[in-house]
Amino acid sequence: MLKIFLFNQTKIPLLKKALDAYSLRQRAIASNIANITTVGYKRIDVKFEEELRKSLGGEFIRGVKTNEKHFSIGAKDFDEVQPETVVEPSAYNPDPLSSGVNNVDIDYEMVELAKNQIRYKLASRLIAESFRGIQKSIKGGGL
Repeated sequence: MLKIFLFNQTKIPLLKKALDAYSLRQRAIASNIANITTVGYKRIDVKFEEELRKSLGGEFIRGVKTNEKHFSIGAKDFDEVQPETVVEPSAYNPDPLSSGVNNVDIDYEMVELAKNQIRYKLASRLIAESFRGIQKSIKGGGL
């Protein structure tokens, strides 16, 4: 009971979801880079931030499920938001000589990899700081 109260009142659940999403995105980007020369490969992306933004912001309409078999309407609850992989159907390929190979652009993937690493490091530092704050409050602060 204390554990639920202690952790749910912090940003730790949000940061845990973010770390899960960044970890999944790292695997997706690695797969895209590994399959850069695979004919017919479609790049994989991870969708998370937009659904999270919708669930945290109050400007979206939320429906109430009266039966578990009903479809969800509007924004998901925070607990329901999970990172998900999607296959990009777009055929972006800047080199016309290699059209038809796949839709992976190495420059784009490397930029996404760098952005994802920065986000992961930030989230991990924030979660570590949250745990240090909890530990400090348990031990008595500046004693």
